[in-house]
Amino acid sequence: MIQTVKLSKLRLSPINVRTAPDEQLQIGPMAASIEAKGVLQNLLVTPAKKPRGTFEVFDGGRRWRALRLLAERGTISEADYDVPVMVLTGEDAELSETSTATNFHQLKMTPAEECRAFQHFIGKSGDKDAVAKRFGVPRRFVEGRLRLAALAEPIFEALSNGDITLDIAKAYASTENRDKQLLVWNTYKRTEVTADTIRRVIENETLKASDPIAILVGEPRYRAAGGTIDGDLFTDGNDRWVNPEIAHRLAGEIMEAEARRIGEETGLAWIHPIASNYTHNAAHGLYRVILPPSELTEAERKRLDEIAERRNVLEIAMQKADLSEDAFKALDQEDDRLIAEAEAIENRSPTLPDELKMHVGAFLVLTPQGEMRLDSQFYSEQPIVIEKPADPIPGEDDPAPEGLRVDEGSTPGSFRLGDRGPSPVVHRPEAVAPGGKPLSGRLYDELAIQRRDILASCLLAQPALALDFALFVMIDARMCSAGAASGGGVRYGTTIQAMGPQDPLVGDMPSSRARAYLAEAHDGLDAAWTEHDSEVERFEAFRALDDDSKANWLAYIVALSLEAKPGLANMQVPLHNRLATILGVDVPGWWRPTSENFFDRVNKGTILSLLHEIGGPSLTARHASLKKTEISESCQKLFAGELIVEPEVKEAALAWVPNAMRFPDVAGTAVADLFDDAGVDEDRDSLSTTEKDDILDLAEA
Repeated sequence: MIQTVKLSKLRLSPINVRTAPDEQLQIGPMAASIEAKGVLQNLLVTPAKKPRGTFEVFDGGRRWRALRLLAERGTISEADYDVPVMVLTGEDAELSETSTATNFHQLKMTPAEECRAFQHFIGKSGDKDAVAKRFGVPRRFVEGRLRLAALAEPIFEALSNGDITLDIAKAYASTENRDKQLLVWNTYKRTEVTADTIRRVIENETLKASDPIAILVGEPRYRAAGGTIDGDLFTDGNDRWVNPEIAHRLAGEIMEAEARRIGEETGLAWIHPIASNYTHNAAHGLYRVILPPSELTEAERKRLDEIAERRNVLEIAMQKADLSEDAFKALDQEDDRLIAEAEAIENRSPTLPDELKMHVGAFLVLTPQGEMRLDSQFYSEQPIVIEKPADPIPGEDDPAPEGLRVDEGSTPGSFRLGDRGPSPVVHRPEAVAPGGKPLSGRLYDELAIQRRDILASCLLAQPALALDFALFVMIDARMCSAGAASGGGVRYGTTIQAMGPQDPLVGDMPSSRARAYLAEAHDGLDAAWTEHDSEVERFEAFRALDDDSKANWLAYIVALSLEAKPGLANMQVPLHNRLATILGVDVPGWWRPTSENFFDRVNKGTILSLLHEIGGPSLTARHASLKKTEISESCQKLFAGELIVEPEVKEAALAWVPNAMRFPDVAGTAVADLFDDAGVDEDRDSLSTTEKDDILDLAEA
C-alpha cells in the first residue's frame, strides 16, 4: 500500500545496489524532473532499526538523491516534503533482489554494480541458474559478472570509478589468477592500452585451448598429467591452459613416437618432429632436396589447353545478365572442377627415388588443426649431386643411368636433383578474387593501373620523397643493375630517364578519382617555361622557377613514371608497396569498387563470397536470389556506403578493396610471415618445391 513519509525520515539503505557517483547516475536531470512534475513513482522502503519511525530506501536511490539535492538547494524542505513510498519488510537478500530487479530494467546499472549484486545473491543461494532466470539473462552473463566481481581489488575499483572500460576489465578477467592480474595491472595501469593488448600479455603465459598443441594432446590427457584450465567467460572457445609446459611435454612424446613409426615405415634417414607448421627455421643449415616433377605427357598438355579454352567460354557465359540461378551454379561448379583438375596436373608431386632415402629426411609438422603430417619437402645434411650423363654419341650405346654421390665441398643452401622441370602455376594473393578464383588478366591489368594512379596521386604531395625515390631508382639502375638503364637522350647528354610507363593494353579505362587528380595536378603546374623553342631556352626558363615549382614538377614526373606492374606477370612491385606504406596511402578513400570497375567483371560466385566475407551468411542470403546485374548494382551502393545496413557491415564494406588494389608492406617481414602474406597457411605443406622457391625468392628480394 502506498503511503507518504517525510523526506527527513528517509535514508539510503546499504543494500541499495546503486553505488555509482552522482554524476554517473544523472542526479541533476532527475532533480529537475522532480522539481517540475513531482515524484511520479513511489520509492520502496523498509523500516529502519534505529531510530524508530525512520525508513531505509532500498529501491529509488536516484529519486532520494535528487530530493536531497533539491533540499540542499532550498527548493524543498526535508521536514515538510511528503515522499510517496511502499513499505516492505523481509530479509536483506530478498529486499536487495527486489532492488536489483527494479533497477535492472530502469537506468542500466554500471557493470561494477551488477557484479556486486549478482555476487550477493549467489553468495546467499549459490544457484546461478535461478538468479539468471529471475533477471532474464543467460547463465553465462551471470558467470561473467561474477568473474568480474572476483577481479583483484585495484582493478575492480578502477572499473567502479570508471577509470577503465568494461572491455579492459574483461581482458583482466580472462584469467582467474589474481596475482597474474595484478602483475599486468601494475605494468600497464598508467598506460593507454587496448583490451586486446591486456589479453595478449596474459595469454603469453598460458596456452589457448584452440592451439594446435592443445588439440593434439587433448584435454583428458592434459588434466590427467596435472594440468589446469582457466576458462574465459567473455570469449567463446578461448579457454586457457595454465600449464603449457605439461602440454608441450605431452605433445613432444606423441610426436616423437609418430616420427619413429614413420621412419621405420618409409626408410628415410631421419624424421624430426616440430610442433609447428613452418619448417624454415628448423631446416637452417640443411640442404633442400628439390626434385623435378615428371615431364608433362602429350595428353596432359592437350588437357591443359582444353581446360583453358573451356574456362574462357565459361567466364563469358557466366556474365550474361539473363542467366538463371541454376544455370549459373552449374557453370560455376564446372569452373571449379576445371581449376582443380588443372592445378592437379600442373602441381604433380615428384617421386623420391629409393636410392636417395638413406641420405635424406623430412620434418613431421603439426598443422593448425592439431594434426601431425609429414612435410613434403625432403632435406639432407650434406649436398647431394646427381651427375647428369653426357648426350649420347650416335652409334654408341645409351649412357648409363644417373649416378649418385655425396658432395661435401659445397656451400649450404638449395640444391637440385636433375633439372627443375616445368614450373607450376602460382597465383599470388593479389591476383585472386574473393572465393579463391584467379582474376582475369584484363581485370587485373585495369586494377593495377588504377592502384598505380592512387600511389602516383599521393606521391605528388611529397616532393622530397619523390626526389629520394627518383635518385635511388636512377642510381641503383645505373650502378647496381648493369644493363638495366639503357638509351638516354643525345641532345641532353645524360642517361637519366623518366619515361612514361608501358601500361598493359586494356582499352578504355574506367574513370577514377586518382586519374582525375593527376590531370588536375598537371593543370596546376607552372608550364610557362615549356613554351620556348629550343632546349637551351627551356632549360634556362626552368632554372628560373622557384624551388616549390621545381619540386612540384619533380613529384609529377616521378609520379607519371610509375609502372602499373612489372612486365607481364600478375604481381606487385615491392618498392611501390614500401612507398605506399611511408605515404600512408588510404586506398579505400581513393577507390571504391563499382559495377564498371569490378562487380561486372567477376562472376556471381565471387561476389557472393565477398558478401559473405563482409556481412556473413545473412548478407549473402539477401543477394543469392538476385540476378547478376541486380547484385552488381546493389554492391556498388553497398560498397559506397549508400545502403542502409548494420553499422559493422557498412564499416567493413567501406574498408574493403581487392588484394590487387592493396599495398602490403613487407619491409622487415620474416620469411614465415611471407608465407602468410602469400595466403599460405595450413596448405603450405602441400606446396611444390618451385612454389616455395618463388616465395623464398620474394623474401630475399
